[in-house]
Amino acid sequence: MDSKQKITPWEVTGEIVEGKNMAVDYEKIIKNFGCQKIDEAILKRIEKIIKKPVHHLLRRLLVFAHRDFDKILDLVEKNKKFYLYTGRGPSSQSMHLGHAVPFLFCKYLQDIFDVHLVIQITDDEKYLWKDLSLEDSIKFGKENMKDIIAFGFNPQKTFIFSNIEYSYKFIKNSLRISKHINLNEAKKVFGFDSTSNIGQIEFPSKEIAPCFSSSFDFLEKNMMCLIPAAIDQDPYFRLARDKAGILKEPKPATLYSGFLPDLKGLNTKMSASDTKSSIYLTDSDSVIKNKINKYAFSGGKDTLEEHRKYGGNIDVDVPFHYLKYFEENDEELEKYRTGYLDGSISTGEMKKKCIQLLQKFISNYRKARENLTDEIIDKFTAFSK
Repeated sequence: MDSKQKITPWEVTGEIVEGKNMAVDYEKIIKNFGCQKIDEAILKRIEKIIKKPVHHLLRRLLVFAHRDFDKILDLVEKNKKFYLYTGRGPSSQSMHLGHAVPFLFCKYLQDIFDVHLVIQITDDEKYLWKDLSLEDSIKFGKENMKDIIAFGFNPQKTFIFSNIEYSYKFIKNSLRISKHINLNEAKKVFGFDSTSNIGQIEFPSKEIAPCFSSSFDFLEKNMMCLIPAAIDQDPYFRLARDKAGILKEPKPATLYSGFLPDLKGLNTKMSASDTKSSIYLTDSDSVIKNKINKYAFSGGKDTLEEHRKYGGNIDVDVPFHYLKYFEENDEELEKYRTGYLDGSISTGEMKKKCIQLLQKFISNYRKARENLTDEIIDKFTAFSK
């Protein structure tokens, strides 16, 4: 049965055409959401400011769309301040590789611009939407805080908080936002219906509130906010921008990344709830190897002889897509791209490269997380910065 592409904060699927799962169409997302493309002019402006090449996620347009990021660059060029805001919905005890991408990029932005960052843990959201107890939502949130801190953010300029424990601090802003969003508008933007519980309907105001610096005592008032996020979160921030004028707040800017595909194909993003389609940041080397070899969808031909003769299809090859996200060296990536296309690099060799790359990344990450102490964590959760 055919179906259209669906991109919401809770579901991501590409089109199904004549029974075939299609990859997520990012051009269509830009058109439907009304975002702006990341273009060469934006990349050159960043390089001029930081005096070095931009991050590989930008170079490869894996961070591919934005709203008003050019205005953020205007502020940087005038030596004016802004802050970063991102978040995580803790639906499992461990994060997976797909969750890592926005945080890796967020750390890069904090490093190059030397700015404050607020990170919202939406433990309340996951309790309202998932079949989780309140206790598990809180527990997963605390574990995910450690997961996030391990990416190496600046503790002096990073505040990470649980919505359940902290959101009362910005209840005034949440109320102001809620008052200006009617139920029909919320239904249209978020797809609420008669089965939605009232907690779900009230939740978006809490995710929108950190878009405005007045929600935090340690930030200057009327600071512009930049939100690096996956594109499926756009409905929240589109609404935040729509309401900013009424609330007398600056419109937040956004930078959007695509989705790291799950192991089974490019039709959907990696999901924490499917252990066979996700690679977790807690997976051992042997588990990573087994998952890539057993489950990763390949663009190779049916036999090695055919593959050597005709080459593979990198457009659908999941291991190659993981290389695009995690292999920082452009020359190395190009070697595997051209080699796979002409058949000189086999499916087995592509998977082997992918396995080695992810094993190294997760091993280094795991060591960083193991070195976290309560004292370090307390620096990130302190209310004052």
